[in-house]
Amino acid sequence: MTKSDREIMEILESYDLTRCVYSAAQLVGCDPKTVKRYVARRDAGGGDPLVRAAGPRPKLVDAFMSKVEELVDTSRGRIRADKVHERLVAMGYRGTERTTRRAVRTAKLAWRAGHRRTYRPWVPEPGLWLQFDWGDGPRIGGRKTYLFCA
Repeated sequence: MTKSDREIMEILESYDLTRCVYSAAQLVGCDPKTVKRYVARRDAGGGDPLVRAAGPRPKLVDAFMSKVEELVDTSRGRIRADKVHERLVAMGYRGTERTTRRAVRTAKLAWRAGHRRTYRPWVPEPGLWLQFDWGDGPRIGGRKTYLFCA
């Protein structure tokens, strides 16, 4: 579980106060290995200890992502991941079907984001539209009446 920036700062402050990994871990309420990791990152001069690790690692499917996007685009976002996996394997892809499913899901989300329906607000113009409603009116001579409102 990743720590919030506040928790990391509390870990570093407690270590600076005690100068002991185990005592700092007891003060903060975390594992001593966690304290050691954040202190080592700070002392190594790797920049801000609050900065998380580098971006995502490269995946096997990255080389085939253009083909996945092409298949999703030509099918208008309806192709199944197992069919995409079959085609990628025929092209020399060695990854698992799970990785392919993740790539197809990402490609479909991107495709749908660019092909959403556009909703425009309805702005009625006087004289072109009629709104009406029915309602109960007053009793006249013991008979029930209805109101028609336009």
